[in-house]
Amino acid sequence: MFLKRFYAITDRKQFSKPFEEQIKYILDKGIRMFQLREKDLPSDELYSLAEKMADLLYGYDAIFIINDRVDIALLVGANGVHLPEKSVPISSVKHKFPDLIVGKSCHSVEGAIAAEKEGADYITFSPIFSSPGKGKPVGIEALKEVVSKVKIPVYALGGIKEENIEEVLQTGAYGIAGIRLFLK
Repeated sequence: MFLKRFYAITDRKQFSKPFEEQIKYILDKGIRMFQLREKDLPSDELYSLAEKMADLLYGYDAIFIINDRVDIALLVGANGVHLPEKSVPISSVKHKFPDLIVGKSCHSVEGAIAAEKEGADYITFSPIFSSPGKGKPVGIEALKEVVSKVKIPVYALGGIKEENIEEVLQTGAYGIAGIRLFLK
């Protein structure tokens, strides 16, 4: 399964529509890669939402990733898991579940190189531009450096808007990941 170029990450607190309606809206825009990232939910609610999302994505040839919860990804039949910077080892997940797509959040060149060595299928690199609550932006030059140092797909994340997508893609980044970007 090929990774898609545009990667929507959920944050239901920022959704202007009910969850199902918002996901359908994003699907209608042609987005076919999603990460369920609802860190505040207890396990039972996250599981229910993951089941609902799996049903919504069914039949769309969409890639479904769960943030940081290998157990829930496996239980709902998701395609993969996205691991935060401080999480379980990628190599352990890949060893036990070789067919699972495993992504990793990275915020430095060293982190990106380490994620690739450990077996990540892709990384997100962030924040490229200023983004609420995400710290100092790494910028376009750092993104170019990461892209030049790893062979796996790099998704640019953080503060990306329609007007700077082209600038970001010109760095050689594989794709664009975002939350707010896909809500409008």
